[in-house]
Amino acid sequence: MKALKWIIGVVLLILVGFVFYLTVVFDPNDFKPQIIAAVEKQTGRTLAIDQDLSWTFFPTIGIKAGGISLSNPKNFSEKQMVAVNEIVANVDLLPLLSKQVKISQLKLDGLQLNLETTKDGRTSFEGLMASDEGQGGKTPADASSQRGNIMLEGLNIGGIDISNAQVKLLDSQQATENVFTLESLTVGALALDSFAPITYKFNGKMPDMTVSSEGQGQLKISSDLKQISLKDFTIHNNLAGVNLPKGELKADLTTNIQLNTGTQTVAMVLNKLALADINGSGELNLSYGSKVPQVNATLALGTVDLDKLMPAAEANTTEQPAAATSVAATSVEPDLNGMKAVNMTLRLTIASLKAAGVTTDNWVINTKLHNGLLEVQKLTADLYQGSLTASAKVDGRNKLASYSFDSELKQVNLRPLLKDAADVDMLAGTANINAKGSGRSLIPENIKKNLDVSGNFNIADGALYGVNIPLMIRNAQAKLKGDLSSQSGEEEKTDFTSLTGSFTVKDGLANNPDLLMSSPLIRLSGAGGANLLQETLDYRLKTSLVSTLKGQGGKTTDQLAGVEIPLLISGTFAKPKYSLDTDALFKNKLKDETEKVKDKLKDSLLKKLGGG
Repeated sequence: MKALKWIIGVVLLILVGFVFYLTVVFDPNDFKPQIIAAVEKQTGRTLAIDQDLSWTFFPTIGIKAGGISLSNPKNFSEKQMVAVNEIVANVDLLPLLSKQVKISQLKLDGLQLNLETTKDGRTSFEGLMASDEGQGGKTPADASSQRGNIMLEGLNIGGIDISNAQVKLLDSQQATENVFTLESLTVGALALDSFAPITYKFNGKMPDMTVSSEGQGQLKISSDLKQISLKDFTIHNNLAGVNLPKGELKADLTTNIQLNTGTQTVAMVLNKLALADINGSGELNLSYGSKVPQVNATLALGTVDLDKLMPAAEANTTEQPAAATSVAATSVEPDLNGMKAVNMTLRLTIASLKAAGVTTDNWVINTKLHNGLLEVQKLTADLYQGSLTASAKVDGRNKLASYSFDSELKQVNLRPLLKDAADVDMLAGTANINAKGSGRSLIPENIKKNLDVSGNFNIADGALYGVNIPLMIRNAQAKLKGDLSSQSGEEEKTDFTSLTGSFTVKDGLANNPDLLMSSPLIRLSGAGGANLLQETLDYRLKTSLVSTLKGQGGKTTDQLAGVEIPLLISGTFAKPKYSLDTDALFKNKLKDETEKVKDKLKDSLLKKLGGG
């Protein structure tokens, strides 16, 4: 026993002497010049440690440091890349002997990170990124595998406190400055395989928007350090900017998140989403182990009013500079390189959707994004007592994007759809429309120019608004009799039982070569088209009476029965104009009367010659 006591006493004496040497004789600040010189030699940067380093060894091993900064490369506008006001870390010494980490305090205050991109493309990380050779030939996967082998018997953190951390992003190429500030991040007492409370406050300032965010939840780290869980994580976001509806937008969500570094996956359950007036829920699964991450997501939304989410119109729309800027902005092809950065499948359902004044219900959209090719494999929706079915592709693999689509409208009530979508009140009926097309470029004007479409339509039990063809014919009949007065007071509408035809769109021109309209009174046929760029109409049609005009304000008469009556449609989409080609009408009538006279002369001649 005495020998054992002597051994323990000697060990304790050695430990006390060692601690005395490190704390009294050995001063870590003596090595500050060597550390600063080594950093400058390796990186060409200036490292500053303004405050003295202080150590603790028993019962905790820890360090306290402050006034640390690392400079940016020369000729950068921000002199410092990294600056830290204070770092405090204390780890209990004795638990380390049994592979247990017990941190009594972990604190970081006043972190300042200035990341800059110069006009010539240089960044703040220049000269800091380690090469493959510097890693001894090991790949990131090898390093990850080695980290995965770390095992701890226990981890206890008394608390984590990060405050006043700021990241400033300066881009001289884009002339932008974004500042993000983590006001606070606190984690309560944390142990492996146990949940600990976590809270944060964050704000950001961007050129056209500011954002503030705060959240709270429960954090858990697994004993093998491979799984991190966030439970009941509630986030409240507030955004403000001129391009937001009414200048501001609120977005709140409650979620559970599971990160697994071993399988390199993230699973997220979105229990609740509230974006402005939109509510929803969903799931997201991310696999980031491959070169291109894979995302699989489902999202269910309630009522969505996109019109409310559009920015308010500017008060003064006559300012030429603003208009010029808007035109310039829409003349640039969107950069779709981001479509190659991730592969994704998404199933989206929307209970009700309003966009550009059009209200639709029961949306189901299945999409797939792979290697820059976006496919809308299925799109269905209910609209205006009918349905929409469509599929589409957008190819972002080339600099100039291309697209294609195939769509079908069934039993759609056409009049309210046109009024809501384009404020056009010219056509009513139950419509069936098929359209298939393709195009290149996503600039709005180029879409009209490059669109190549073919399709057909069939509209039943409808009406043309803005024109009363029977009334126009009656007025024409009156003129033939010498009555130059015109009837009026009736509704400007022409009823029909069917309106059919096919159409093509190419080079900004829509062509309809076989329009046919039938009704109990008239038959209308012909061809025409529309200029999509100028939004104008040009139709030349032929109208003929079936028998009489009785039934739509007319009296029984057959004076023009069988005579083709030319009808012209011109004007714009919003204000079409209808007119009879009177000259052609008189020519046709004269031709018809001439033929009748010829027939009478033939009959009379035959009778005189004894042939009758």
